[in-house]
Amino acid sequence: MTAVAGDQIAPPFPVLQQGSGLAQGTSYVPADPARVLWGRLPRAGDPPVRTVAPGATVVIDTISHEGLLDDQGSDPVAYFGGHGVARDQILDDAVELVALRTREAGAGPHLVTGPIAVDGARPGDLLAVRVEHLALRAPYGVISTRHGRGMLAGTAHDGAYGQFCTVTGEPGAWFGAMPIAPGSTHLARFPLAPFLGIMGVATATAERAHSVPPGAHGGNIDVKLLTPGATLFLPVQVPDALFYVGDPHFAQGDGEVALTALEAPLRATVRLDLIPAEQVADLGVGPFAAGHGLVVPTGLDPDLDTALSLCVGNAVDLLGALFETDPRRAYLYLSAAADFTVSQAVDLTRGVHGKIRIADFAHTAHTELARFVLERAR
Repeated sequence: MTAVAGDQIAPPFPVLQQGSGLAQGTSYVPADPARVLWGRLPRAGDPPVRTVAPGATVVIDTISHEGLLDDQGSDPVAYFGGHGVARDQILDDAVELVALRTREAGAGPHLVTGPIAVDGARPGDLLAVRVEHLALRAPYGVISTRHGRGMLAGTAHDGAYGQFCTVTGEPGAWFGAMPIAPGSTHLARFPLAPFLGIMGVATATAERAHSVPPGAHGGNIDVKLLTPGATLFLPVQVPDALFYVGDPHFAQGDGEVALTALEAPLRATVRLDLIPAEQVADLGVGPFAAGHGLVVPTGLDPDLDTALSLCVGNAVDLLGALFETDPRRAYLYLSAAADFTVSQAVDLTRGVHGKIRIADFAHTAHTELARFVLERAR
């Protein structure tokens, strides 16, 4: 359990510093300044920080932007130290990054590690990103609202404020803890379910895309189901895919209503597989996921109603591709048996995701695409 000794927090586990705790021979991408973009996403032609073959497993460090931003003083040692975190419990790569890098005006807040080239990937392929493992790199994190972007913008609850949270518990049962009022000794305690808010491929654009709005490239889709065991399928936009990760979360509610999740750093282990374009055919449903017994379509648009409509249409197409359903019967099935949830409503482009149980279908399509996706869904 986390405790407080004097003015300092006694952490339940030490921070996971860059390069530590790695098995020999691990394909590893650290989050050092040379391998991180701040507030922008990789584009066509960006040099990769590492190149891997399809089917490779890669370990990637991420840094949270919270505690590093201008309105927090751009000094993680001072910011987290002010919340009782000892210097040896602050990530060295976060300290190094703010010392050497400056976020450009107008860029997003997110720190993005990559890009990683997947050798031979081509536009039209699907990059299948299986999340194998996520390790907590620090025993604390931050939730915040700012920029008038939460769902209660313009009300008395609006403003620029946040909450430092500690981690309590033990391996396999970690919780976030926060006071219920300023100065209160009473806490709200909630289970952690870590995932990467940003996983994506480079855009086929001349300029680097802003890190906040998600799109066909994936990016900041904030689907909290992407916990270990889930696979995200991303339509490749540029040669070699140029994959990246960022926006690590320890916990998030669907909607992410105030603006951020519990933002905190993770070490991700992912497997990168390719589904060639000839197997994808004309699926064209954009990013979707599979895992935990579900197939998860997404819909993305600045208008929430349109995002929902796109998600339902993508779900109909996925049902046809995976289970050979008639489109009209698929539409009716979705109304009776599937859930559609707001992933996030705060990232300029709104996100909706669906949850389709694969156990509802005895018959499956006899295609390589269906076999691969359904294997990942189980």
